[in-house]
Amino acid sequence: MASSKSRLGRGLGGLISGTTGATAKNAAPQASAPVEKKAVKEGAPPAVASAASSELGYREVPIKDLVANPYQPRRDIDPQHVEELARSIQSEGLLQPIVVRAKGGQFELIAGERRLRAFELLKLQSVPARVIEASDASSATLALIENLQRENLNPIDEALGYASLVRDFDMTQEAVAERVGKARASIANALRLLSLGTEIQGFLSRRLISTGHAKVLLGLESDEQRKLLARQIIETGMSVREAEQTVRRLKDSNGGAANQAKAKSSEAEVAVIRDLEKRIGEHFNTRCMLKHGAKKGKLTIEYFGNEDLERILEKLGVGGER
Repeated sequence: MASSKSRLGRGLGGLISGTTGATAKNAAPQASAPVEKKAVKEGAPPAVASAASSELGYREVPIKDLVANPYQPRRDIDPQHVEELARSIQSEGLLQPIVVRAKGGQFELIAGERRLRAFELLKLQSVPARVIEASDASSATLALIENLQRENLNPIDEALGYASLVRDFDMTQEAVAERVGKARASIANALRLLSLGTEIQGFLSRRLISTGHAKVLLGLESDEQRKLLARQIIETGMSVREAEQTVRRLKDSNGGAANQAKAKSSEAEVAVIRDLEKRIGEHFNTRCMLKHGAKKGKLTIEYFGNEDLERILEKLGVGGER
């Protein structure tokens, strides 16, 4: 059996050991170490293993006293995986307890959702657990890391887990990266996936498209174009490289159309301004120039001498003595 470091990784192992404070010196071995096998209840499979209740931090926890982790990042757990794990536990025993924290007279699950479901499937009344002290932020982080390291989360669940740490615990992307042992760029790229529409997020969750495809789709600004291309990727089995080429063609096409529209708009605007200059000039019987902008402009009316100025002022309604 692999040691805790290789099994859990530096992030999860460090967080768990770091939450026991002064008791860490006397703490039980790491949770991933093999533990003594014994029956959990009368009639239970004798191979089910349990951490010895005398070990500090380890105990049998009644399943009825367990409550779900509100920060569990995995939204869907494959029932087939739970059945396979239950058969393994029945045959070989549980080699790693679940991790919980005491909360409100009960125990809140931090890590081990699939193991707990397997015990429930085996209709066992209690489950070996390691009880630790953990803040809400640590509990959420541990749950995310446990899922990332034990079985790959789908990209959207992973991104939602990061978003929860940022939103619910006011963590920066740098802080999240440090807690989960990833580069900050990886966190940023994962969070960008949440800007995709619901339909595309569903495709990604079900792994109908890859994260590489999703990043290519982010290159399109139109949600409608993103959806259409995502469906095309699924229907045709388009590779990421082919999707990139398609996005480039769409951008070139959109850019050309935009430039044409801008050119037509510019020509129309110039024609309107020239017409206004002509009409104003005819009204004042002189040359006029109009510079028009989105927020401000400038109208210039030429005159020749004082008499011509007085004539124009009279037309403006401001002539004569006061």
